[in-house]
Amino acid sequence: MNTPIPPPYRLGELRERVITNLMAMDDDRRLPVIAVLAGGLDDPEYRPWEYYFRAEPVPEGLSREAWWYAVRTARASTARPTPFVMKDGTRLTFNLPDRFLRLNEEITAQARGQVELPGEVATQGMRDRYLINSLYEEAITSSQMEGASTTRRDAKKMLREKKDPRDRSERMILNNFLALEYVRDHLGEELTPEFICGVHRIVTDGTLDEAEDAGRLQRQGEERIRIYGSGGDDQLLHVPPPTEELPERLKRLCDFANGVGEYASQYVPPLVRALIVHFMMGYDHYFVDGNGRTARVIAQWVMLREGFFLMDFVPVSRLLRTAPAKYARSFLEVEQDEGDLTYFLIWHAEIILRGIRELHDYLARKSKEMEQVKHLLRLTDLNNRQIGVIEEALKDSAITVTAASHADKYRVTPQTAHADLRGLEDGGYLMRTKRGRSFEWYPVTDLQRRVRGVEA
Repeated sequence: MNTPIPPPYRLGELRERVITNLMAMDDDRRLPVIAVLAGGLDDPEYRPWEYYFRAEPVPEGLSREAWWYAVRTARASTARPTPFVMKDGTRLTFNLPDRFLRLNEEITAQARGQVELPGEVATQGMRDRYLINSLYEEAITSSQMEGASTTRRDAKKMLREKKDPRDRSERMILNNFLALEYVRDHLGEELTPEFICGVHRIVTDGTLDEAEDAGRLQRQGEERIRIYGSGGDDQLLHVPPPTEELPERLKRLCDFANGVGEYASQYVPPLVRALIVHFMMGYDHYFVDGNGRTARVIAQWVMLREGFFLMDFVPVSRLLRTAPAKYARSFLEVEQDEGDLTYFLIWHAEIILRGIRELHDYLARKSKEMEQVKHLLRLTDLNNRQIGVIEEALKDSAITVTAASHADKYRVTPQTAHADLRGLEDGGYLMRTKRGRSFEWYPVTDLQRRVRGVEA
């Protein structure tokens, strides 16, 4: 992959170079530059050095280095500290530029609270279907990002039919799904090292070369896991911190997620807190394998625990998988620019917002499709009661209907109710099964396609 161009100097070195250059200028040139540098230069889009390395034109009287220095000093003056440090001891910080604040406001407004589905699909059954499909999608794509080669179709079939996985790829996907379900059931708990190790154990069960590696941190004396680029094994992107630091770093991560410990009195926006947890798990890489999958599961759990309930329906890994190089760059830009987490925050907030918008677009399309289906049903010779049954079945594929419940709902005789349901069965809309002494009807699996067939 094409890695971002790192800044040529750290801020302290850059300051010395800029001062040296200033001293070599005459007063007429020096004073305007000093005025600019003293005030700093704002960049509401929060672009990295790579932009300033190439951008034209350069502000009058400034070199590219002086331009970057003016921007970096302005950022440093408003940077907020975190409890975390990089391997060299540099404190990780973040800013809240306009670009991020706009993203944060829209995500918070849309994602905090229960998902609002359009009227035509706003049933508990439909909500459950959207949720389970989202969990399937997240489990599949998060695993595919780590090398699982199973197709989405085969993976969904395995999950839906609760089949045993046939190979390591399917095992990775099943594990990811089980981990997502597990953390959803534990939203009331605090984040602890034991909890994270437990999630890792679920994620990696049956997929590691050594089974005992599941659920434990890397130990001293082991070869440290390294992160390479997709361009080949010779493209080393990141070496995580030493193994002896991992227990303390993991404890610090949990304290931060729980709002205790160092800097606990500092307000951190909930979205920022969730995204920083994601970054730190990727940066520290606690385990022999499965770090990415575990990080994304925990990040999802933190988002839900922070109140972003809509994220239950947004498979973020599907979007991350479409841009793996940008995903990696969002980590590298932080490390290259002296621990400035803002780059990571902005890029991931944009991904989340894109996922939310795609969800709303999808729901709007489904609502429109439901309206079209209702129109098609009016073209059939079905009576209003039968049309009502089909409409309910389209909203909730898990419903069952008996002649008694149908008769009670529409105030008709049992004979008429039975005739209605047998007519739907004969028309290929429902299937019938025997429960005790009576019959139950339930929708065929391809009901919507069957209804659309009436158009022909």
